[in-house]
Amino acid sequence: MATAPRLSPDLTDGRNLSLLVQLRWIAVLGQIATISVASMVIGVVLPLAPMMLVLAVLIVMNLISRTRFRAWRWATTLEMVVDVVALTTQLALSGGATNPFIILYLLQVTLSAVLLPRRITWALVGLICLFLALLIPLHLPLLLPPGMELFPIYVTGMVVGLIVDAVLIAAFVTRITGNLRDRTERLSRMQQRTMEDEHIVRMGLFASGAAHELGTPLASISVILGDWRHAASDPEQREDIATMQKAVDRCKAIVTGILMTSGEVRGESPRPTTVQNFVEDLANDWADLRDFEGLVLQNSFEPDMPIVLDATLKQMLMNVLDNALEVSPDWVGLDARRVADDLLLVVRDHGPGFAPEILSEIGRPYRSTKERPGRGLGLFLTMSAVRKLGGDITAVNGDAGAEVRVRLPLISMALRKKDV
Repeated sequence: MATAPRLSPDLTDGRNLSLLVQLRWIAVLGQIATISVASMVIGVVLPLAPMMLVLAVLIVMNLISRTRFRAWRWATTLEMVVDVVALTTQLALSGGATNPFIILYLLQVTLSAVLLPRRITWALVGLICLFLALLIPLHLPLLLPPGMELFPIYVTGMVVGLIVDAVLIAAFVTRITGNLRDRTERLSRMQQRTMEDEHIVRMGLFASGAAHELGTPLASISVILGDWRHAASDPEQREDIATMQKAVDRCKAIVTGILMTSGEVRGESPRPTTVQNFVEDLANDWADLRDFEGLVLQNSFEPDMPIVLDATLKQMLMNVLDNALEVSPDWVGLDARRVADDLLLVVRDHGPGFAPEILSEIGRPYRSTKERPGRGLGLFLTMSAVRKLGGDITAVNGDAGAEVRVRLPLISMALRKKDV
């Protein structure tokens, strides 16, 4: 049993089928021109009615190809077989193996070698060889005008056929291989996305487990610090204990954020808000958790609109702010504005900027100049969360430091009735 063609019914199949349709239109026009010149100019007697019937079949095939055959996995094979049969019929009606345009079989073989699986290609080659053998005894002879020799016409036709073959093969095969190359690149990107998603799942499970494990000791430390604070009589000791308690509270907030990101906080779901409130909450919560007073916020998003977001995106955007804080401990800028139908968040810092080799691979895991384990994962996770919403992240080096731009489509965050 023959196997199905390698090309699945996807975008690449549609493009290649369109190329075959274009090639068939060229073949129809070329045959009309050739028949007209041969019969009207040279004076060759041809069976015009059956030859025009073959052209009509090709035209009908073209008209239905874009609708009925596009989603059928055998469409490419069927259409190439029809083209071979049509060419054979025209040759049989016009001299058979003595017709110089018999060389056009090479075009069909070349296209099948590019488009079809090996077995089907060899089957088509076998079919062409069978037709060639049948064309020797089974054909209508070319009826030339009196006194005209066949050889000069044959040589001229052979040269024209070679030129047509070369031009069509060069034009269409390069475009078909380009389509196949595009499909390979798309599959490679999809595979990379799948690997990244699996990586995110593994990290999420690890982070969730670590957060659960840290919850108990943090609670114990908080209770002990509370007892110490009540028992301490020295104001300096009370101040030290308060500082430690604040650090423990920050750790607990981070653990809660991890659990929220992995969806394990009890019954909590995304809350409706507005873009301006979301940006304000993001800036205030991040600055409070880091006890940082150098954040400069410019929230110029207008007009405001209702949205709904889960904690994942907020936590991921905090990662971007954390990266800026690490290289610019005195100043971090956050701008929010509307660009067409997108929310644009711009995080700036006064650090040294991104290294050139990092800019070219921004957002890939473990691509960072930080000399510690887990480097580069923050921006990788942020980019993954943003891409799930249809957005993107770009990074550039400005005059005073680095700049990370996060673009989020508003339609992916818009508040719907079911979210209320």
